[in-house]
Amino acid sequence: MLEFRYDTQLLIEGHDLDEEQIRAHFLAHFKGDCLLVVGDEELIKIHFHTNMPWEVLEYCAGLGEIYDIVIEDMDRQSRRLKG
Repeated sequence: MLEFRYDTQLLIEGHDLDEEQIRAHFLAHFKGDCLLVVGDEELIKIHFHTNMPWEVLEYCAGLGEIYDIVIEDMDRQSRRLKG
């Protein structure tokens, strides 16, 4: 059993995005692991393992336009199930 089930990935497009501020918010407010926050002031890539991907989407949508959203159920993947 995985501690954090959902591999959550997305892009945020906006203005004055701050990579370090976003990373700090994740660490302070979300439970998860494998956090990756990379980009610049206009485009940020997020990768995060969590049990509540909807919280990640809600926060990121407040920062700018979110797209290329991928949420994969790693538990299903580990059992070789589709979907």
